[in-house]
Amino acid sequence: MNSATVRNLLVRGMLAGLAAGVLALVVAYFLGEPNVDSAIGFEDAHSHEHEMEVVSRSLQSTAGLATGVLVYGVAFGGIAALAFCFALGRVGRFSARATALLLSGCALLAVYVVPFLKYPANPPSVGDPDTIGKRTTLYFLMMVLSVLLAVGATILGKRISPSLGTWYATVVAVAAFAVAIGLAYAFLPVINEVPRDFPATLLWRFRLSALAMQIVLWGGFGLVFGELAQRLLNPKPAAATSGRAVPAAH
Repeated sequence: MNSATVRNLLVRGMLAGLAAGVLALVVAYFLGEPNVDSAIGFEDAHSHEHEMEVVSRSLQSTAGLATGVLVYGVAFGGIAALAFCFALGRVGRFSARATALLLSGCALLAVYVVPFLKYPANPPSVGDPDTIGKRTTLYFLMMVLSVLLAVGATILGKRISPSLGTWYATVVAVAAFAVAIGLAYAFLPVINEVPRDFPATLLWRFRLSALAMQIVLWGGFGLVFGELAQRLLNPKPAAATSGRAVPAAH
């Protein structure tokens, strides 16, 4: 794959990330923001200290949310496009569409779902402010471990595939990944800072909306980028001109 193709795929990846970000923004605004407002209301009702807002809540839930989601979408779209350039043809004989969708699904699992199951997202009023640094460090450590173990499992599957066959090699690689993640879950510390009287239903809805946003973001990217990459790498031949050619005038 030459540099011009990589550059074109990078641009398409960023555009696909932007499009996926718009879809995720809709989910975040209509599903996530009502839960955030409820959590803030709970915090205000149980807090005796009232801090002055530097940025208004209305601005946070509109322009702030849009900026964060769209910038994130463009950034991860560019990174995923570069990963696609490396993965195409190396993970199997898949088309560009299938490779993009497979890459998006694996990235969703490794980058978000696996860390989410250990350290799920929490709404405002959940979590001790004094431990935010520790919680952030543990979350990113879990995410890095998940990505590295996913890469290791992929390499393992490719190396044992000639002797075991694709099916059994995939089963062994997935099992090895699951065991390694289970050990990471067991050894990394547990964090549970949810207040006793915090509504369990609100916590559940918030975490589901956070998961839904990521699914829409990664799924939308896989579909959009897969289509753009397919058209770039495998353009359809120009339709043959029908009818008899008109002879040139002398």
